[in-house]
Amino acid sequence: MRKVIETLKNIWKIEDLRQRILITVLFVTIYRLGSFVVLPGINPSMLSQLHKQTSEGLMALLNMFSGGAFSNASIFALGIMPYISASIVIQLLGIAVPYFQKLQREGESGQRKMNQYTRYLTIAILLVQAPSYLLNLRNQAGSSLDPGLDWTVFIFTSSIILAAGSMFILWLGERITDKGIGNGVSFIILVGIIARLPQSLFQELVSRMTDKTGGLVMFLFEMIILLLVIAASILLVQGTRKVPVQYAKKIVGSKQYGGARQYIPLKVYAANVMPIIFAQAIMFIPISFIGYTGNKGGGLLTKFTDHTSFPYNLVFAILIILFTYFYTAITINPTQMSEDMKRNNGFIPGIKPGKKTADYIDSIMSRITLPGSFFLAFIAIMPAFAGIFGVKQAFAQFFGGTSLLIVVGVVLDTLQQIESHLMMRHYDGLLKSGRIKGRFSGGAY
Repeated sequence: MRKVIETLKNIWKIEDLRQRILITVLFVTIYRLGSFVVLPGINPSMLSQLHKQTSEGLMALLNMFSGGAFSNASIFALGIMPYISASIVIQLLGIAVPYFQKLQREGESGQRKMNQYTRYLTIAILLVQAPSYLLNLRNQAGSSLDPGLDWTVFIFTSSIILAAGSMFILWLGERITDKGIGNGVSFIILVGIIARLPQSLFQELVSRMTDKTGGLVMFLFEMIILLLVIAASILLVQGTRKVPVQYAKKIVGSKQYGGARQYIPLKVYAANVMPIIFAQAIMFIPISFIGYTGNKGGGLLTKFTDHTSFPYNLVFAILIILFTYFYTAITINPTQMSEDMKRNNGFIPGIKPGKKTADYIDSIMSRITLPGSFFLAFIAIMPAFAGIFGVKQAFAQFFGGTSLLIVVGVVLDTLQQIESHLMMRHYDGLLKSGRIKGRFSGGAY
């Protein structure tokens, strides 16, 4: 406890770090307050039907990502996920379309153009999702609307408000990245998830104590399982594999080579939490059609809006595996690594420099990515298994899945940034033994 208090004092002494933390808290507070600002023309006391709809199925997960704004019919109801979906599309275009490939090679200027295209696409997605959300709102909670409200005017103005709300959330996330602590967009998602944790935990405790389904003993057993899953997720995020490489440095005036054995740190799970965010964004697509179908989309659509169904979890797991390989491919460039080694007179024993080295590193990455992708997919679908064993759905979402991996990844990344500020100013880090490994520590050579 004394160590914690001393660390907090050190954090407060660093003016830049203190300002960044306070700015982050300010922007997060604005985001949380905005999630309770209801759309004009809606009676918030009459949203019980919408709350019921978002208490189960994929709607509950979407509501958790928005921090409850979805069920509150808030101006922030659509959250940050449309931007994530747009980012997926733009990154895929960066592989398949020559124009976007050229932008990627142009450095900072090209990245600015791609970010601009991502925002344009985000607005286009919002203009589709916003009317769908409002149509679903009328079907589920029509009594909450003002009786004298002109529906055409309402859907037009509210769609603009919802789109503006999501873009404002994106702006808050970018400001957190620039002036605060951590990755702003990921931090926004993290806040929405954590905001639902206390309520879900309390509901699970009450359910176990009142429904005679194991009582306090069963609840404590659930907490132990949850801690084990958290530990496994931390290992997944931090996991690395070191590939030996001999750095041979030429001695001036001699033809002899020497040097100590070094390592290329390759992560077992180099893609971090991005594959699961990408896959989840795609799995949210069926929800966009619910409003247009009057929530009567038929058997297949219903199954893909139920996160406990077999088709949903099968497709979700496959998408995670595919996105893990995709994101690893665009994150780690074996050819560049091989060229860097060659420039530094380095080589892997028994492997020729150049293309052979690049192919060797690529094959190693493929082998160590495969078990990582399967383990990630298993963690992602664990909430479905938790539901089978009687865990309430709201609490089951924290037994793995997107929510837990995002929480673990973002928290570790944020703590790593705080520790970097402390170490730069010669203060002790957050932990006595070793440095915190965030999602981006131990990266490629």
